[in-house]
This record gives sequence, C-alpha cells and structure tokens, in this order.
Amino acid sequence: MFYLTPLTNLPMPSYEQVFENNKNWIASKKATNKDFFINLAKGQNPNYLYIGCSDSRATAEELMGAAPGEVFVHRNIANVISNVDLNVMSVIEYAVTHLKVKHIVVCGHYFCGGVKAAMQSQDLGILNPWLRNIRDVYRLHKEELNSIKDEEQRYMRLVELNVEEQCINAIKTAAVQKAYLETGYPLVHGWVFNVKTGELLDLKIDFDKKLKGIQEIYNLGTNK
Repeated sequence: MFYLTPLTNLPMPSYEQVFENNKNWIASKKATNKDFFINLAKGQNPNYLYIGCSDSRATAEELMGAAPGEVFVHRNIANVISNVDLNVMSVIEYAVTHLKVKHIVVCGHYFCGGVKAAMQSQDLGILNPWLRNIRDVYRLHKEELNSIKDEEQRYMRLVELNVEEQCINAIKTAAVQKAYLETGYPLVHGWVFNVKTGELLDLKIDFDKKLKGIQEIYNLGTNK
C-alpha cells in the first residue's frame, strides 16, 4: 500500500516497504564495500555536530552529502538550543568533550513551521514554552523585523536571526568555551537551508567576535 506525500506527490513507502528498503540499502552498501558495516561498528569519529530542525524536508546527512559516521546529529523544532533542555545540552557536551568535534553547525531552514508558529498570536498548548525561545529572538530584534513590511521576508529574516541566536547559545556553554580556549575548536557556524532551491547558505557568523562580545557576561571562568 502506498500513500501520496503532499510535498512531492511521489509514492510514500508503506510500513512494510521500509524494511524492504532497508534490505536493499544493506545490499547496496555491501556491494561496494563488503566491510562497510564491520567498519561502521568500530565506532564514530565525526568532525561535525549538526543541530537542525526536525522538519522532515531537512535531513542533515543528505543536505551535506555526508556518510554514516561523519556527522553527529541533534534535531528539534526550529533548531533551538535552550540551556534548560538537557537533551541538547547533553548532545553538545558529549560531542565537544568526548567526540572532539571541530565544528558545530546550527542549521535552520526557510519556511520553518516552528518559526512561523512563533510569529502568530495564538495559544498552541504545550508548544508555547518551546516557541517562546523563538519569540524571545523576535523581541531581541523587534526593531529590525518590524521594519520589514513584506511578511514573507520578515519570516525568512527571523529564520536567520533564530539561527544566529542559537549559535550564540551554543557559544555560551561551558563545554564549548573550554574546548575553544584550549584548542581553538569547535568553531560554530550558522546555516540556513532553502527548501525551494536545495541550497545551503552560510550566514558567516564571526565566532571569535561573538565570543569576545559575550565573555564579560557569559564567561564561566574557563580561561582562568
């Protein structure tokens, strides 16, 4: 049995077909490298931590052209890094302290449902405290955003600003501060995925400048 997806109008595999697809994937990997899964089981050594949105259109490895084992991935609604979310905080700690990743990527995407919802004046139940993180981004940049008259352009700009603020939240963490001051890594990057074109855009956030700009307030004593 197949269903049609609204996004592509292509057949979506049934539940049973997923397992057939898995068998085909295993066969294709072994056909090019008979030891693929033996090597995969030996461990991981990714250079990247990717923090992205849970949106089904924005899958990390496919966007980056990365192979299994190359990217450590965490995804949630609207790629939020909240200091009270033990999930994302644990991911950052593990990736930086134990996996020694060289790069942390926060990747948002245009036409993000979470960002769009945060722009609406409505009660969304359990989503309210989560979306408040994005509404706080709007508050911080209200003057710039309110000056953008076109609603879609304002929406897209909030996507970008949300990525930037979440990058700053990553920089605030003790694990990132300590590792960066000791080794010069990880570097933090802000990306946006354009779902209309497939293009990845680097927002070119100046990590060193941002770190110095917030040290007075957020320095945890890791450089003493």
